[in-house]
Amino acid sequence: MLSAQAIVALHDLLTRDGHVTPTPFGTIPSELTDWMSHVARQHRANFDLWHIEDEARVPRASAAQLADVKRRVDSTNQLRNDLAETLDRALLEWLAPQSLPQPSAPLHSESPGLMIDRLSILALKIFHTREESERGDAPAGHAERNQQRLAILEEQRADLAASLDLLWQETLAGTRRFKLYRQLKMYNDPSLNPAIYRNPQPDNAC
Repeated sequence: MLSAQAIVALHDLLTRDGHVTPTPFGTIPSELTDWMSHVARQHRANFDLWHIEDEARVPRASAAQLADVKRRVDSTNQLRNDLAETLDRALLEWLAPQSLPQPSAPLHSESPGLMIDRLSILALKIFHTREESERGDAPAGHAERNQQRLAILEEQRADLAASLDLLWQETLAGTRRFKLYRQLKMYNDPSLNPAIYRNPQPDNAC
């Protein structure tokens, strides 16, 4: 069901393809299994979030552009977190017929979905850091600095992937368990965020 190596490979494939052939927001390959489709959707949200956030860093962006970016960042980040929870739900549903996770096993502090989210972000960092290390117009020392950063990122990803595989193996063995950790974001909820419910839109607002 869960293979960190397969997840890392999919993240890299989607990241590379997304930069070579841009596709519409939320698009994922149709040939994937249900589980890997969940992984792909979650990564796509991180991919889109990365590039939406970059729009806010463009020099001389207008206030209206920044406001639009902020709203898209909020909605895409909400989707990213929702999809990380979807990953954990899918795993727990698959485990349930086997009476797993074992309720008496020690609890892992981080769920697989959150670890996969971190792997997704690392894939994006690795892609863009490698890109910077190969820039032909970069100043002196830029390539070397980014090669060093790339080595660190690759090591961090390898460590995290190994930890994810170990958590899954231990969960199957009944010696470790994980739970679904709800993010319970408040900023997009009109009933919970005072910035929204104290400033309602006029009835004629578009």
